[in-house]
Amino acid sequence: MQSQAATSNEYPAQDVLRFVYRLKADDYECAEFPIEIHKPTMTLIPAAQEPYPFWTELAYHQCHNCPLQAAQTPHCPVAVNLAPLLELCGHLVSHKPMSVEVVTDRRTVSCESTAQHIASSILGLIMATSPCPHTEYLKPMARFHLPLADQDETIYRVTATFLLAQYFRRRDGLPYSLELEELLKIYQNLQIINLHLTQRLKAGISEDAAVNGVILLDLLSKTVSWSIEDGLEEISYLFDSYRKPLQPPPS
Repeated sequence: MQSQAATSNEYPAQDVLRFVYRLKADDYECAEFPIEIHKPTMTLIPAAQEPYPFWTELAYHQCHNCPLQAAQTPHCPVAVNLAPLLELCGHLVSHKPMSVEVVTDRRTVSCESTAQHIASSILGLIMATSPCPHTEYLKPMARFHLPLADQDETIYRVTATFLLAQYFRRRDGLPYSLELEELLKIYQNLQIINLHLTQRLKAGISEDAAVNGVILLDLLSKTVSWSIEDGLEEISYLFDSYRKPLQPPPS
């Protein structure tokens, strides 16, 4: 018997954050991919139902930095949540031109892109809201999800999120640091996850859009790491005004 996945109906409407990706192409029937998140915990409301695909089993290409045990967690939480995405785009070729609208209760974002970039954006949001110990740090960015973010946008959002987290740690009396070594470790762990996730997805698709979506995510995570090591030079110029003495308010 299949178990029923959780639905947004189980939560008050104000506790559900909803994104709908609408994909279109000349030779592709319009498809919608809804993503619903429990806002108080920023955890994805699962859409997948049992039995899960074999490639979601925890032991199948398990990340070597994974702290989970198969006895308690039989399936990789990220892989399970990605199963519905593969049903949508597992047959799409990476460079297929597509248009996408991302609809939220606040706004609609639309652009022309490719299947792999759209898959990468959806993948990133699903990973960030899945109950994986290594992706928990991405939940604040998921709350303020920016569809199809580019390299500089990602570097800004990642580092701003980390430094704001240090503010809250300081406020709460916890150890904190303005150095970015801990952020570098977080992204090194994410790169390991991306590597193993690619192997999982290869077993579940007929084309390469989803796999290349992970590769694009991994490239972004590597770019973040390189930028940290280079002192965030790509975006440093944006903060020149903060290097000047603050002007006192008029007396």
